[in-house]
Amino acid sequence: MFRTKFRDFDWLLLGLVLLMSIVSVVEIYSATLHTKFHGFHSRQVLFLLAGLLVMFAVSMADYHKLIEWVPWAYGVSIMSLLAVLVAGQKVLGARRWIRLPSGIHFQPSEWVKLVLIVAMARFLWGLVGRELDGREIGKGFALVGLPMLLVLKQPDLGTSLTYVPILLIGLLLGGITWKRAAFILLTFVVLLGGIWKSGKVLKPYQKARLTSFRHPEDDPKGSGYQVRQSLIAVGSGGVFGKGATKGTQTQGDFLPIPYTDFIFAALCEEHGFIGAALVLFVYFLILLRLVQNAQAAADPPGTFLIMGVTAVILFQIAVNIGMVVGLMPVTGIPLPLLSYGGSSVIFTFFALGIVMNVRMGRFVN
Repeated sequence: MFRTKFRDFDWLLLGLVLLMSIVSVVEIYSATLHTKFHGFHSRQVLFLLAGLLVMFAVSMADYHKLIEWVPWAYGVSIMSLLAVLVAGQKVLGARRWIRLPSGIHFQPSEWVKLVLIVAMARFLWGLVGRELDGREIGKGFALVGLPMLLVLKQPDLGTSLTYVPILLIGLLLGGITWKRAAFILLTFVVLLGGIWKSGKVLKPYQKARLTSFRHPEDDPKGSGYQVRQSLIAVGSGGVFGKGATKGTQTQGDFLPIPYTDFIFAALCEEHGFIGAALVLFVYFLILLRLVQNAQAAADPPGTFLIMGVTAVILFQIAVNIGMVVGLMPVTGIPLPLLSYGGSSVIFTFFALGIVMNVRMGRFVN
């Protein structure tokens, strides 16, 4: 049974993911070589190995069971986010982690993405064949909006934004009409303006991040520092780059956190336009493969699950790279499969395990 089941495993997708993982380890090593963070590449290897085990374990389960159990998981997720606000560890003014007895820092908001993907699949499955009316749209907004508000309260603007594509892809696959979509968009713009003026949701530093990317030279040592140094790193890489471990912005500790949020800037400086283009091409192949698996899913919930995973990964790639090249504000969203971090790596491989699960479900007799 094991051999038969894994005969239908998407080995091409796994190969592309492993290729990107190797690039991640090499770039983290290079970006941290002369910094106090040197050695993080070894931790990344451990995270990747753990992620692979999680992916294979999840792929062996029945994704319909995940959909069946998701109401309980959703309740636990809300409780964990509330626990973070009450007893979470405070770092740099934000409560985002719960310190476990083993010493590991657990970030519930990262796992909520998975729960929301499955919850939205369950929600949409119950609407198959029905028109998505205003009441159902409101339920979808409430489903995603509650954990999003709790994460914003931490505050963690970057992670909360990753919940938005789950809602959007859900409404799109649910068959929302263009009139309702236009009304929702207009309402969102009005609410966003009200939130911006109120000053009760977004912190001053978050507002500065959301505006400084347009003119980072106005405050080069303050809110515009990260974007400015990132642009210098990307531009100095040229066509072929300066070579591994030879980036002056990266090795000189000018580029902020080059192993997480700005790892793509470090890659551009060391490997130039050619290296960046190759990485983007591999991302394109991964996303294309995900969409192909969604199209071939055996049932609607399988399609919803894979498209939810695809939407989140695509959103994170677009926002992170847009941030690095100065086209989007700095939000702290990591680059999937490249950025250092246990929570991000395990989430990605768990999500890929769900994709593999749905794919192999096509061949069950």
